[in-house]
Amino acid sequence: MDLRFGDSRPTDEERAAVDALLGPPESAWEGADDRSDADLRWARGGRAARERRDLLLPGLHAVNDRVGWISPGALDYLCRRLTVPPAEAYGVATFYSMFSVRERPPTVLHVCTDLACARVGGPGLYDSARERLGPDVQVAESPCLGLCERAPAALLVKAGVPGSAAPVALSRGSAPDPAAARPAAELEWAGGVEAVASAAVPQAGQPGLVLLKRVGRVDPASLDDYRAEGGYSALRRAFALGPAAVIREVTDAGLVGRGGAAFPTGRKWQATAAQPDGPHYLVCNADESEPGTFKDRVVLEGDPYALVEAMTIAAYATGARHGYLYVRGEYPRALARMSHALEQARLRGLLGADILGHGFSFDIEIRRGAGAYICGEETALFNSIEGYRGEPRSKPPFPVEKGLFGKPTAANNVETLINALPILTMGAQAYAAIGTGQSTGPKLFCVSGAVERPGVYELPFGATLGDLLALAGTPGPLRAILLGGAAGGFVRPDELDIPLTFEGTRAAGTTLGSGVVMAFDDALPLPRVLLRIAQFFREESCGQCVPCRVGTVRQQEALHRIAEKRGIAADDIALLREVGRTMRDASICGLGQTAWNAIESAIDRLGAYAS
Repeated sequence: MDLRFGDSRPTDEERAAVDALLGPPESAWEGADDRSDADLRWARGGRAARERRDLLLPGLHAVNDRVGWISPGALDYLCRRLTVPPAEAYGVATFYSMFSVRERPPTVLHVCTDLACARVGGPGLYDSARERLGPDVQVAESPCLGLCERAPAALLVKAGVPGSAAPVALSRGSAPDPAAARPAAELEWAGGVEAVASAAVPQAGQPGLVLLKRVGRVDPASLDDYRAEGGYSALRRAFALGPAAVIREVTDAGLVGRGGAAFPTGRKWQATAAQPDGPHYLVCNADESEPGTFKDRVVLEGDPYALVEAMTIAAYATGARHGYLYVRGEYPRALARMSHALEQARLRGLLGADILGHGFSFDIEIRRGAGAYICGEETALFNSIEGYRGEPRSKPPFPVEKGLFGKPTAANNVETLINALPILTMGAQAYAAIGTGQSTGPKLFCVSGAVERPGVYELPFGATLGDLLALAGTPGPLRAILLGGAAGGFVRPDELDIPLTFEGTRAAGTTLGSGVVMAFDDALPLPRVLLRIAQFFREESCGQCVPCRVGTVRQQEALHRIAEKRGIAADDIALLREVGRTMRDASICGLGQTAWNAIESAIDRLGAYAS
């Protein structure tokens, strides 16, 4: 791929897909077929076109959704429209797993083979689908699709006008039997299955819920139903308090980030609001790609207006007038629900100019990811929105100083933001009374694996691991429990008294992470689990820094040698420790820094490879 434009021409369909997003080209400089006399006298585009570079990712989606792949002609045309060097755009297009720059069928079946799905036959279903489905369907092996409560999971994507995507039914039941899964040749289109997210919330409708109280009980499409259930009372109180008092309430409530880092939310909002540079931006990170994580998806699908209200409150507090919601590309239903919610909020004066007559203006723009775990890191997400490869940035400067488009930015995930609603409706003191002194409020946990009722559970901080697993039900003896997902750590089945708090898990030598709790029995051998974790990090490394790029490869190679009994296991374990320490100390972002965590805990805590 060259830095210069080539001779490839887009098809009419590809051109129409780009023009539907960007509008028709104004001159031959932007790709119009006819070159006018004016075009020969001066060039148009330039800086104005380059300022639209953030439309590169939506443009790639437009072509991929319409045709099913991104041809050289389509890429060249999109680059002309945005004045982006083709080599750079090619680097962006090939960064994401959901795009293809090679011709493929318009229908793609993504079959999850990650941890929760591997336990119930995901890899076998993938092999079966490849054998049974014809050349009109491409079958792709996928990391976690965020559908762990319905494992084994698959996502069927169909290009066209319009394109469509939805989960497909491989098997049913809370504890699916891989032997009972329908043959891959008989996969059913499930676009209309499970119209609400309640199937993923075993507690749906139970009294006492705070964050999940509307999920499965209130029509997620109805703004009137949301308001009848107390919606927008928090925003009205925010307007009554003022921005500084809102930040003070969030700070006094003790709210910390729910994505794993546990940074105090009030401090982040205060630091953003205090920046003299402008404009300020708000970014909601809904790109949860940690294996075993699906709590944000449940909120997006089951209570979308809660996030709209929460983002409006956060924007009001931080002085932002524009927000971005970055939704994971594998979440088509969440994307549709949020798009509808934003449209209804604008129509009712709850987004846009002069919200609720208080003189505050704010709007939200959706950006859709395309399959890249690293984009869950906030600065990688900023690069993705801006139209670059989703690679993390060095810090400092921190996002509150120079974030999206180089401006002060507050970035929070979905669960963190919706906690602002009960803080304002209950008051900081009442909210802080939930949980423990250092971990306040309710917490969402994603439970999957060897349990009878997988799904998202809401518990106050301080409940034990045993309390949570008792709710989910364990049909038999467990081999291990993974806390925090692939970037977390394993604990033993005799450690169920660990309190599910940030300080409690830290004292126990593990991590709470984003709230993943994945139970394992003997259905999936532990060495296979560790190999899948190593494979995940190797494939998801962006490759920007050497410790992670090389270390994740060496980690997987060493685990393969141990599993296949090639070489001396003790030497490979020593190598794993050395590589793991290097990745932890020298990687630029959390991916490399945590890639060794789960494997280290399995060796030290579970005695993996001891014999």
